[in-house]
Amino acid sequence: MDRVDRLKRLKFRASHRGTREADYMVGGYFEAHHANWSDDEIDWFERLMEEQDVDIMGWAMGTIPVPSHWEGQMMDAFRKLDYIQIPK
Repeated sequence: MDRVDRLKRLKFRASHRGTREADYMVGGYFEAHHANWSDDEIDWFERLMEEQDVDIMGWAMGTIPVPSHWEGQMMDAFRKLDYIQIPK
């Protein structure tokens, strides 16, 4: 799958998580950051999409510890929570 198709697929997966809160958080992160991602960062996000929403949201909000294999620059940006734009 080429880069454009991977990003289209990820955009959908990120913004259709199952709950509005997760859609905003994960989809908002994707929208704010995906344009500058390397292939390795796209790989990271694809793997993250396999995790449960409750875990992803807990890591982002700091209510549960982030497993060491998710730590790094991508998770640091995710935890800032300054990327969410609530649709009107």
